[in-house]
Amino acid sequence: MAKSSNPSQSRVRSPVKVGRSIVALVLLLGLSLLAIFFMSDFFERGIREVSLPLRHENIIRQQAEEKGVDAALIAAVIYSESRFIDQTSPADARGLMQITPLTAGEIEKLSGGTSFDLQDLSNPDINIRYGTFYLAHLLDIYDDDVVAALAAYNAGPGNAEKWGGSEMRLEDIGFPETEAYVKDVLEKQREYRHTYELELGY
Repeated sequence: MAKSSNPSQSRVRSPVKVGRSIVALVLLLGLSLLAIFFMSDFFERGIREVSLPLRHENIIRQQAEEKGVDAALIAAVIYSESRFIDQTSPADARGLMQITPLTAGEIEKLSGGTSFDLQDLSNPDINIRYGTFYLAHLLDIYDDDVVAALAAYNAGPGNAEKWGGSEMRLEDIGFPETEAYVKDVLEKQREYRHTYELELGY
């Protein structure tokens, strides 16, 4: 008659097998956490790309430094004007910073430019250079008052003067759409500074 094995011995796992199982579990947990981290980062970047996109940060940083305009303000204007998508409006405003041919001509004169082609406004680098130059010009006119400069950027310097110029408050803006525009740019300026601190050179 065959001898029966000891049930207690058959249930005992060797220390080596237990150790391997623990290592496998730890590795699996580590890989899972790593996957969650990368996936969450991927989704966060995807959401950020839709809700608060940023492109051409090199030229934005360069123009901000060259012309003394806050980089986050430039990014916020681009966002509010075009969502970083090259386009032409029904009013013939063009490119990322939505510059009209009339404004482009004025910028050309102010900057001492000698030649200009409207097609150039579809070039992101040129458009951001022109737009930042004009924004810096408006800030200079209105003693660095951002509200007045943005109101003039959106509705023209003539209207900005009517609303008080450098003494303007948000509630002084006579066009609801311009008031909403200025509020949106100021809010987005804070968001860009907070979200893209490294990319915008802070």
